Amino acid sequence: MNEVKQEPFEIIRFNGTEATRMEEEIVEEFPLTIILNGEEFATMVCSPTSMEELIVGFLASEGIIRLYEEIKNMFIDEAMGFAYVELYREINQASIEHSKRFIGSCCGKSRQFYFKSDAKTAKTVTSKILISAEQCYNLMKELQLRSEQFRRTGGVHNAALATPESLLEVRTDIGRHNALDKIYGTVLEQKITLNDKLIVFSGRISSEVLLKVSKIGVGILLSKSAPTDLALNLANELGITAIGFARENKMNVYTHPHRIVELDMESYTK
Repeated sequence: MNEVKQEPFEIIRFNGTEATRMEEEIVEEFPLTIILNGEEFATMVCSPTSMEELIVGFLASEGIIRLYEEIKNMFIDEAMGFAYVELYREINQASIEHSKRFIGSCCGKSRQFYFKSDAKTAKTVTSKILISAEQCYNLMKELQLRSEQFRRTGGVHNAALATPESLLEVRTDIGRHNALDKIYGTVLEQKITLNDKLIVFSGRISSEVLLKVSKIGVGILLSKSAPTDLALNLANELGITAIGFARENKMNVYTHPHRIVELDMESYTK
């Protein structure tokens, strides 16, 4: 599903004390309920683009599937906001480590994440990918150039699967975790190998974001925003190079700096 362009919304914009009536594009917030093997599984609030990839990535992130081929059928009723997913195997709903949830577009108490499924699906990354500082700056600049909807609305996050040389797949959503699930779904559907890949990201590096990156299986997370302490503790444990505040020609390398080619590890001290 391609990017949805909303009808403009009439606003009143102030510049100092001077008011002007004008039209502005507003991002769409779309509630999508997943019906899994005939039973309600979860409702998420998302941008109505790349929804099949979002569902595949979300189910994989939650530990429900490991491979795209485990899905027998999928039908998305966009008009009603339901996605009907049938797996080849039965799911014992009582054995799933969470109940039906409302999953918000923002990270917070609305999104219950810290369940046993994290321990089952998060994995230590051993990727030997190397990247230069200049490549990091170039990738972030490319992400910003391709973030047309953000420039129009200021209301979405972007995530990209990349090699050190260029962006391969870019996905957009109002929720930063949804954008990552769309990337995950793309990886599974297209069977993309990940040894030489990284994630380029517009949002804050929260613990939830870091866990999703570990589940996808890439070794480097490059973000233009700040990390949290819990995210960095997880990055250390899971072998992920976390890079934040990548803006213009500056960036902070927080964990596993051995993947940055300029760093002389013999003289580097934590």
